[in-house]
Amino acid sequence: MKHIGFLSFGHWTPHASSSTRSAADTLLQSIELAVAAEELGADGAYFRVHHFARQLASPFPLLAAVGARTSRIEIGTGVIDMRYENPAYMTEDAGAADLIAGGRLQLGISRGSPEQVIDGWRHFGHEPRDGESDADMARRRTARFLELLEGEGFAEPNPRPMFPNPPGLLRLEPWSQGLRDRIWWGAGSRATAEWTARQGMNLMSSTLLTEDTGVPFHQLQAEQIQMFRDAWREAGHTREPRVSVSRSIFPITDDRDRAYFGMERFSTDQVGNLEGGQARFGKTYAGEIDEIVEDLAADTAVAAADTLLLTVPNQLGVDYNAHVIENVVRHVAPALGWR
Repeated sequence: MKHIGFLSFGHWTPHASSSTRSAADTLLQSIELAVAAEELGADGAYFRVHHFARQLASPFPLLAAVGARTSRIEIGTGVIDMRYENPAYMTEDAGAADLIAGGRLQLGISRGSPEQVIDGWRHFGHEPRDGESDADMARRRTARFLELLEGEGFAEPNPRPMFPNPPGLLRLEPWSQGLRDRIWWGAGSRATAEWTARQGMNLMSSTLLTEDTGVPFHQLQAEQIQMFRDAWREAGHTREPRVSVSRSIFPITDDRDRAYFGMERFSTDQVGNLEGGQARFGKTYAGEIDEIVEDLAADTAVAAADTLLLTVPNQLGVDYNAHVIENVVRHVAPALGWR
């Protein structure tokens, strides 16, 4: 059994060809797609976070709304840029959203990706310390966030509080038990995957890696996953970690699929530059169902992961994206033994 969910980047464009022409369209359709995905038997609804862009940005109101409208699927992010986050306030928001969802939150976080603006986190009032890079700042904030999620008291109570306090030092509320084990790190390299394991976070591997050794993307990603699992064992963690990979998968079953993604059946890995370094991007899987089943059966990273996130073209609307999810869940997954 594999967990199969969708990952939406939450784009909107004020254009006649887009089904999401405003932020309101994207937010409301994100909720509706999560409801539809649950009804279709999918396991998760995940959302990307980008600031200063016509995309989803503030995840916790959306996660709480999805949690209130669904009852079974996991709800998560892929990923939250920790350069922008206040760990304490994020702990409260995450705890509230997780409690509303009944403990179904799966939070993907990371040090961030290329941005729409220069050093956007500075506009949020965040500055690296002396000698610290923005990536260092993100990891420091992550360490504090993970610490706060443990739920231990740390704040000295006021001797004359407005409301009665429990005994001892106080923690942030609301606290959601078990959420610490449901934090994922978006790792873009093999070294970062090993660091993720040492921190006791689950691994969220994307459709690109910020390195290239000349082997196909799925092999490089499978190597990353194995290095993560080896480092996890060496760190002595007692629970079993989870690993997710993202893929663009479009079974061609009707004229709409053919019009949108027919040419993608010739897709291959791409190698390019990202933030001054070489990166390898995974291909799109498009074709008849039997072709996709054959291709995915040879994907070593998908085989190594327990969770598969389907990147969806959210601007094509809820009905079409539900159609894509249904094809994967009801036709592709069973043929691969995933259901």
